[in-house]
Amino acid sequence: MRGPERVVWQDAIIIVLAAAGVAFLCGQFDLSEALRRWTAPWERFQLDELPEVLVVLTAGLAWFAARRYREAGRELRRRQLAEAQLEEALTNNRRLAQQYVQLQEAERKNLARELHDELGQYLNVIKLDAVGIRDGRLSGAGASNERAEAIVANCNHIHGAVATLIRQLRPVALDDLGLAAALEHFLGTWRPRLPDTRFDFTLAGELDDLGEAVTLTTYRVVQEGLINVAKHAAASQVTLHLARDRSAGGEDVVTITIADDGVGTDIGVPTAGLGLIGMRERVTALAGRLKVSTAPGSGFELQARIPVRQVGFTCLD
Repeated sequence: MRGPERVVWQDAIIIVLAAAGVAFLCGQFDLSEALRRWTAPWERFQLDELPEVLVVLTAGLAWFAARRYREAGRELRRRQLAEAQLEEALTNNRRLAQQYVQLQEAERKNLARELHDELGQYLNVIKLDAVGIRDGRLSGAGASNERAEAIVANCNHIHGAVATLIRQLRPVALDDLGLAAALEHFLGTWRPRLPDTRFDFTLAGELDDLGEAVTLTTYRVVQEGLINVAKHAAASQVTLHLARDRSAGGEDVVTITIADDGVGTDIGVPTAGLGLIGMRERVTALAGRLKVSTAPGSGFELQARIPVRQVGFTCLD
């Protein structure tokens, strides 16, 4: 038995014993008859009706105490539920923080390897060719032209490698093309990778003036959603719907819906849903809501609603 309930039962037992003790004493000393004799001179005040009034008052107090006890129990359960939800949120935040640290370290390692293998190697080759041309160690103009062509080719390769690294760090298409075109381009890169999956992509509403925070969050949610489809869904049909609703007098929101007919998942599994936690953190940071509907074997549907107008908010990616 829990602590508060145990104290309540102890108090109830004390009250029952006290009442039984008073009843015994009243019976021993005939207090009821004495009370009648004492109250007889005051009959005009109806004091002889006092026991019935006390009985009703006692019953009322007992009813009042019982209601307070039930309300206290409900409040205790609500607090326990809130504490459990808070503990779950803290656990998810710790898992998410650990995942972010691991991803950050993996990205740094990948960048360091790319810089060493691609840029370092080709820069050394360019330097050797340039030194050979400078020092005149090459025999004939043909050899110099060959080295110059090699320098141009190596510079082009470095340019391509740098552009790839930049795209990994920041979706450049957002700045150059806008959100709708950037998502079309991103989806186009996934279609060849998943030839057995059909993608249906629809847009509705004006999406070019959403602002930096909403635009980047929308792009990242779609990006993470399609990555999850590629990794886990094994789906034959994926539907992506992006809409902006700013009806007269209503809330100006962007709605993202990603649904597939794949294997689904159990989001209650601790090892599952880390990507979902990240998406939820991004959406919640903009005062939005993210809803997931899924079950093993029943596909997966994600819906995010993000308010467009964010005053004084800056999104750091």
